[in-house]
Amino acid sequence: MIENLFEYEFLRNTFFTGLLVGIIAPLLGTFIVVRRLSLIADALSHVTLAGIAFGLLLEKKYTIGFLTPFYTGMGFSVIGSIFIEKLRSVYKAYQELAIPIILSGGVGLSVIFISLANGFNTDLYNYLFGSVSAVSRNDLYSILAISIVVIVILTLFYKELFTLSFDEEHAVVTGIHAKRIHFLFILLTALVIAASIRIVGVLLVSALMTLPVAASIRIAKGFKQTIILSIIFGEISVIIGLVSGYYLEIPPGGTIVLTSILILLLVIAFKRLHVSYAEKKVIQ
Repeated sequence: MIENLFEYEFLRNTFFTGLLVGIIAPLLGTFIVVRRLSLIADALSHVTLAGIAFGLLLEKKYTIGFLTPFYTGMGFSVIGSIFIEKLRSVYKAYQELAIPIILSGGVGLSVIFISLANGFNTDLYNYLFGSVSAVSRNDLYSILAISIVVIVILTLFYKELFTLSFDEEHAVVTGIHAKRIHFLFILLTALVIAASIRIVGVLLVSALMTLPVAASIRIAKGFKQTIILSIIFGEISVIIGLVSGYYLEIPPGGTIVLTSILILLLVIAFKRLHVSYAEKKVIQ
């Protein structure tokens, strides 16, 4: 694969995109998990699927070249994130209702657009489960831009997001504009999901945002260490998933997720062994 990486542009695009996604998905996923909003990724991924199906429908019916399914998916994801935030303000006592409402709407729109486009095709399959060969140079540049925006904003608003994640009431009392930060955060989530669909696929993207975090939480000794370990586990999953997907000639999304699960199981086993060893040492 290394020789082909230098020879074929699409492989370089996929590899570099995978490295970027391996950073930003677990990075943002750490805040999502800590805030107990893991299902938001699922809701927005289904809305993104609706946008992709809409884009494929436009391509098929009207042949609009500049409006690709990748960008329509990104647009739908951003719109979905705005609706989630609006619904959270409507259902103040039951804010979690916003997630299944948007998820259901995304699924419903997906079915309609896919039906209008006369069913599944190869392009839609690639968006669902990821593809080694589907990433163009323009996609890479778009994902690079999204990665820069996500990293810069998370760096600038790290203290605010950290405080809101663990004690929202204290954050509001100290003068943090909770609504603005929430809105900014969910927009970033939408962008990261849109950026990850080329590699992991719409239906599996939430796994890359949560599984590395689930593994790192078991062994990390602090929040920053959780972020660092999540990124490391995410990068390992992406690299192994892409390489195995290339050689096995299967979508990389499945291999990335299974690698993430394997890492999680290994970390859990390591933690149990470590605890057992520590207990035996105390007894002795």
